[in-house]
Amino acid sequence: MALKKENNFAFIDSQNLNLGIQELGWKLDYQRFRTYLYEKYSIKKAYLFIGYLPENYDMYIDLQQKGYILVFKPVLRTEEGIVKGNVDADMVLQTMRDYKDGNFDNAVIVTSDGDFYCLVDYLYQRDVLKRVLSPTSKKCSDLLKKKAKNKIAFLDILRHKLEYKKSTP
Repeated sequence: MALKKENNFAFIDSQNLNLGIQELGWKLDYQRFRTYLYEKYSIKKAYLFIGYLPENYDMYIDLQQKGYILVFKPVLRTEEGIVKGNVDADMVLQTMRDYKDGNFDNAVIVTSDGDFYCLVDYLYQRDVLKRVLSPTSKKCSDLLKKKAKNKIAFLDILRHKLEYKKSTP
C-alpha cells in the first residue's frame, strides 16, 4: 500500500524572504524554491504574501505561473517615496483560517520576523508546524528560533540549490 503524501501548506513572508536572501548577496530562484518546498515538505499550496504595486504586474504573473498563490497587501508610499506594506496580519489570518478549516496537515512558515513567534508557538503546540524556514540564522529573531525549537532551518546553506542562475544562450 502506498503511503499517503502529506497535504502541507507554506505561508511565505515575501519581503522578509527577499530582503534576507539579498543581504546574503544572492538572488532566490523562485521556481527552484517552489520545487524544493514540494519535494522536501510536500507543499501543495504555497501562499506568498506580498505588497501590490501595479508596476510589478509581470512579476506577479511569473510567480503565479511558478505555483505560488499570491495574497496581495495594499501598500502606501511615504513622502520620501518609500513603499510601506506589512503582511504579518494577513499571513497569520490566512494560516489560522486554513488551520481551523482543516485544509492542511502541516504548515511551513517562511520568515525571520519575530512578530510571527505567537503563530509559530501555536502551530508547534498543536503539532502542525512542519518547519520554519529563515533566510539566515544571523538575522533570524531569537524569539522565533526559541519558539520553533527543533523545527527551524536556514536557507543560506541551500544557496547551491536555490540561487537564481541566469541561463546563458
